[in-house]
Amino acid sequence: MDARAKTAADFEAAWQWWQEARWRLVAGPHGIAALADTVWLSGEERSVEGVAGRWRADGDAVVGAGLAGSGYERTDGAPVADAVTLRAGETLRAGDGLVRAFVREGVPALRRIDPRAERRVRLQSIAAWRPDPEWVVEAHWMPRDEPIEVEQVDGHRTTQGGAGTLDFTLLGERRSLTATRGDGELAIVFRDATGDDTGDDGAYPFRFLRPPLPDDAGRTTLDFNRSFLPPCAFSDHYVCPMPPPGNRLDLAVTAGERRPVLRD
Repeated sequence: MDARAKTAADFEAAWQWWQEARWRLVAGPHGIAALADTVWLSGEERSVEGVAGRWRADGDAVVGAGLAGSGYERTDGAPVADAVTLRAGETLRAGDGLVRAFVREGVPALRRIDPRAERRVRLQSIAAWRPDPEWVVEAHWMPRDEPIEVEQVDGHRTTQGGAGTLDFTLLGERRSLTATRGDGELAIVFRDATGDDTGDDGAYPFRFLRPPLPDDAGRTTLDFNRSFLPPCAFSDHYVCPMPPPGNRLDLAVTAGERRPVLRD
């Protein structure tokens, strides 16, 4: 194998490893596709379908009562008492499922994660395009002083700081995307022409990309082969951010994940 062929083989092998890791993250018993419900809570106690006890909000915490005899456990195996308080991300084991606190801008919800969730049971694969180095480009990061407005799939709007613009050349033309700076990576939500195709060759309406943080000169790399589907492609109970204004590429990005493939 010559050097060029070896480089191509290594590139594809690395992408295949990434796809296998994505599949485990999405399709595992408690993976992304296993989210069965997100129930927003108020100060009034209520029951939640499929979950033992009664639940309410206390500030930004989730409070459960009537759990004696439920068999629920904390993730370290400790049984819960009759009452429990969960902060954002804290989880109880409920049989072979999970119950988890979720908080959005101070408003808590209870999430039920079930290996028998309908979309997880039907999920067969994640359709994706084969990797191609043509979709790997260098980009330059320019931070912004002002935050951006983010709309989520349920219509909720919020603002997010740490925003900036990535300028790059793709297929011979200058283009740009808005991104936000996170912990160890940038976050991009984008749409392209493949999202307009509702047939088997099309993709989900929008996708995510997580390039590395820019270096001191503002340089980073966008590998569109690592574009991936948002959680809401696998469950209707997520509140994914949608692409900000301007994050629409006027070409078909035939790289990365395309859509979930479900059994009939």
